[in-house]
This record gives sequence, C-alpha cells and structure tokens, in this order.
Amino acid sequence: MSRFRPSRQGFTLVELLVVIAIIGVLVGLLLPAVQAAREAARRMSCSNNFKQIGIGLHNYHAAFKQMPTQMSGPAVVGSWEHTTSYDSVMMSNSFLVGLLPFVEQQGLWERISNPDNKAVNGQPPLPTPFPAYGPSHDTDPNGGGKTNAGGRAYQPWLTEIPMFRCPSDPGSGLPAQGRTNYGACMGDAIHRMNSGTKGCNWDGSTCRWLWDYGDDGGAQSQARAAARGFFVARTEMKFRDIIDGLSNTIACGEIVTDIGDRDVRTNANLQANLATDSNNWGANVPDLNIWKTLVDLERPRFWSDGVAPNPTAPVIACPGDWRDRYGRGYMWANGGCYNSGCQTIRPPNSAASLAGAGPNAWYAGHLEGVCPPGSRHQGGAHVMMGDGAVVFMTDSVDCGGLDSGVVPVRGGNETLDPTYPRAGSKSPYGLWGALGTRASRETIEEQLNQ
Repeated sequence: MSRFRPSRQGFTLVELLVVIAIIGVLVGLLLPAVQAAREAARRMSCSNNFKQIGIGLHNYHAAFKQMPTQMSGPAVVGSWEHTTSYDSVMMSNSFLVGLLPFVEQQGLWERISNPDNKAVNGQPPLPTPFPAYGPSHDTDPNGGGKTNAGGRAYQPWLTEIPMFRCPSDPGSGLPAQGRTNYGACMGDAIHRMNSGTKGCNWDGSTCRWLWDYGDDGGAQSQARAAARGFFVARTEMKFRDIIDGLSNTIACGEIVTDIGDRDVRTNANLQANLATDSNNWGANVPDLNIWKTLVDLERPRFWSDGVAPNPTAPVIACPGDWRDRYGRGYMWANGGCYNSGCQTIRPPNSAASLAGAGPNAWYAGHLEGVCPPGSRHQGGAHVMMGDGAVVFMTDSVDCGGLDSGVVPVRGGNETLDPTYPRAGSKSPYGLWGALGTRASRETIEEQLNQ
C-alpha cells in the first residue's frame, strides 16, 4: 500500500537571484524618492517659516504704522559705530529683533527690551547689567575688560529661534551666535548699505557718529540715491514708501549660513575695490565679477586654496582663526547685510564679497559688499514679497548687465563721477534688480507665483 507524498516546490537559485535583483532595483528607486520627499517637506517648512515672518511684518506695520527698522536701537552720541563698548548696541539691531513680539517670541523680546543681569554662564555682567536692547553684538565676553559684558555673553543674542532657521540648513553652534536664514532686502546697490541715512563725519582721524537726522557727511543724499530696497538701514520705512507695489517688491530673501567649508556663498571674499569712498570719486569703481577668478576651477562652489589649477588664493572673511565668527548669517540680531540681509545684484546662490583688503577681516560682518540670497534647496532660494507671498526664485533669474561689468547705482556728486548710474536710474540688474527696488517704476511682466 503506497503513501501519498506531496511534492516539494520552491525557488530555484536563478529565481531567487532574480527576486533579489528586483528588490534591489526597487530599493534603489525608492531611496532617492524618499530623500526628495524629505527635501520637499523641508522646503515647504522653510516657506511656511517665511510666511509667518511675513504675517508678523504686516502685523507690526498695523500696530506701529511702519516696518521694523533694519539697524536700530540706542547709540552713544559721538561714538564710533563699531566700538567694543558693551554699553550700547550702537544702533545695529536687525529688523528681526523688533519683529519678535509678532512671531510668538514675546518672552525673548521682554528680556531684550529690559536691562538683563544674567550672562550665559549664569553670573551677572560686571560692572553693570546688560542695557536694554542689548550690548554690542560682536564683543567678546570680557570686552573692554568688563567681565561677562560682551555680546557673546548675552543669552538672547545666542538664542536659536526655530522660525528664523531653514530646516535644510545644517549649520549650528559656535563660532556663530544665533543664526538666521532669512534676511531683509536692501535693494540693488552697495553704497550706504549698512549705515543708511546716518553716516560717518570724519574729524581728523576720528569718526564722529552724530546719530541724528541731519545730513551727516552727505549720508542723507547718498542713501536716498543708493538705498533703494524694501528696507533702508537706520531709517523708518512704511508700506507707503513701496511705490512699485508690495506684490512687485522683494521684502526679504533666504540666506544660507556658513558651515566652515569655504563655500563662496557663506564665506565672503574681501575685495578692496568694492569700497565706495565718497571722497575719492572713480577710484573705487567696484568689479563685481572678480570673484570668478578666485574660485576652485574644479569645484566652483568653493574658494581656491591657492594651489593649482588656480594659484591665486582669495582673502576670505573666515580664514580659520578667531575671525571664523564672520560667517554668513551668523548673527540673527545684527542688522549688517552680511548677517541678516541680502541684495538683488548677483543672482541667488552666487558668491558673497565684502569691501575689505588683506588679512584685516575684523568686523568683516559689518562691511559693505555684495550679499546675494542663497539656500540649501536645489536650484534657487525663497524670497518673500512685500505682500507676504513667498516665491522660489531660481539661480537663472535675469540679472541684466551683471556679466558685462555694469556697476550699481550710488549717490553723491554725479558731476565728479559719471561712472555710476544716476540716482533714479532703471536697475542695471534686469528683472532681479527691479524686484529689489521699491520705487524705480519698472514694470514686472512675469507672473512670479506659479
């Protein structure tokens, strides 16, 4: 009597290998999709942060009938702007400081707007408490010999605010203070970018900062001509000043912060001829394209290190010593354009350049220069229009005559310097420049929100 034995069926070796190969292919296809989905989520979160800043900006204007001022706060009359004294912030707070109560940071604002008696180490600053609206941002903890006195001992300046950070940007920690990925749009020019309408009137070798609304050393006339952005340093701005329309003018741009890798976007090269000396017309006409000769020819996103194929090493703001504190976006509370601002001269994700020379990078973060928007997103960066709309601006945006050596508008005695475009001129930087100016009366034909 025979027994029934069921047949044993299974995969052959060939079939098993085919299944493994198919699974491998599917995983290979899935992983990039997962990474892309994660970046898409981070990009949307970044856009949402920007929208919240835009809502806060409009609520601020509704409350005070003006926008928060870029480069604001108290100052010591007759003192140099970059004094290392901790007794005053020297009118250099960013617009983000004033915006704090309108972006759900009331607690931090109350600490900033009142005297504060606790340093980062928990000890009181000596000899007196930190003043209201904060100490000088860039002063060391023992600045001026005053224990726990500098901005780098002041907890609010070191606070990272999630709303001010893009999730795609990995930068964190020292040597930065609190970082920001969103900056005020300062227009399409370099001159008076940081000083605005309050300039420096030299008395011999001493810079006399008057901190008033008088025409200090020609600052008023020069700033009126060159400072054409949504924000003007040390100047109260209102929505009524945006003659081109809120929906046609960039209010803020996304910026990328430095991670210590010699990235051309985040570690500015110091370029002497970017300086705009109002007393030496024509001698300092800026060359906006010289940075292209200083990059690594094999990796153009990074500066050359001074060896072949490019033997010319650029002088950079963060050379690897104590000056590493001068990375892009390293001080959210400081109103210098390099720290918390941008311009519409070079396109998004282009190199940053500051008006410095040689190894003198002290206060590099407060120098005038070219500070484009940028991001860790692929292909462009977010900008926020004056009406609060957030637009992703590509790296290929029309920048007009940038490559042909056109220089930015600046103010001053036009009869002595015919090199620069006249005040009120059409932006020399095409659509990109036109979007950054508030009253150039240029027509925007493209639909940005698509």
